[in-house]
Amino acid sequence: MMVGHGDDPHAVGGLARHIPVLLAEVLDALAPKAGETIVDGTFGAGGYTSAILKRGAWVVAIDRDPEAIAAGRALEGQAGGRLRLVQAPFSTLDEHVESADGVVLDIGVSSMQLDQAERGFSFRADGPLDMRMAQAGLSAADVVNTFKAGDLARIFGFLGEERHAGRIARMIESRREKKPFERTLDLADAIQTHIGRGPKDNIHPATRVFQALRIFVNDELGELARALLAAERVLKPGGRLAVVTFHSLEDRIVKRFIADRSEAGGGSRHMPDAPARVATFRKAGGGVTPGEAELDANPRARSARLRAAIRTDAPARADDFSIFGLPKLPAVERPGER
Repeated sequence: MMVGHGDDPHAVGGLARHIPVLLAEVLDALAPKAGETIVDGTFGAGGYTSAILKRGAWVVAIDRDPEAIAAGRALEGQAGGRLRLVQAPFSTLDEHVESADGVVLDIGVSSMQLDQAERGFSFRADGPLDMRMAQAGLSAADVVNTFKAGDLARIFGFLGEERHAGRIARMIESRREKKPFERTLDLADAIQTHIGRGPKDNIHPATRVFQALRIFVNDELGELARALLAAERVLKPGGRLAVVTFHSLEDRIVKRFIADRSEAGGGSRHMPDAPARVATFRKAGGGVTPGEAELDANPRARSARLRAAIRTDAPARADDFSIFGLPKLPAVERPGER
């Protein structure tokens, strides 16, 4: 499963077993059938993939985390040739399959990543300040120790919706001159000491900063936008798209994409040469959230939301990032994944 960005690692007791979120609803949206090809763009621990395989479909499963791919080899061997694992960013899914009957994306950090202290995603236990899903490229420590305070404030404010973004950024800039931040608990404790924690605060003061760092380090919003465009290119007419998000920023991107692609329109009278827009998707219901039974069994699913759409026979539109409303953040070279 993927867990919500805003989860307080200290508030969740013990290690969470893998529970695919909104599984029944995702299967209803995908409607996988024997002989069809489904792309699981966020393989994780294989919860969706396993269920799709049981329906008789073929699966191309993608994950940029080498540990997830290695752990999935046993399932690949048991699938009788119907599962192909690919280590890559899910934004490149159109490079690994020519056409598909369905695409599912489960956005966020997996329970397995969160529960491994050595990956540096959480401050439940001390670990290196890493957070890289692909285990390559820029780390959270690189960001915290080298970015200007203004850039850090933008990252914490936009991606973490942290109201103390400026104060925390200036504290980091001042503290790192004496000693660089290298460990998760070091950063978390420094933030709590600087900001404080009231008796009614439900989450640790560092939670939103950790969320923002992870989203930035892994370019999660950009990856999601590119993956939606890639899904548009590979889905067959009638193909199904299902996306599970855990944060308002992600859900906004998916909602905007489906709304934009579900609308057709003629060219502007002020621009007579502009081509008419055709709908490339048909919206399939509204946002679906977990029911009480699922939340009782899996509290980490509380912020999950599923949106789905069905591909029309119109050709994919040209790439257009303006519809996503992505925040303007520091530009970073991200080698080693593509």
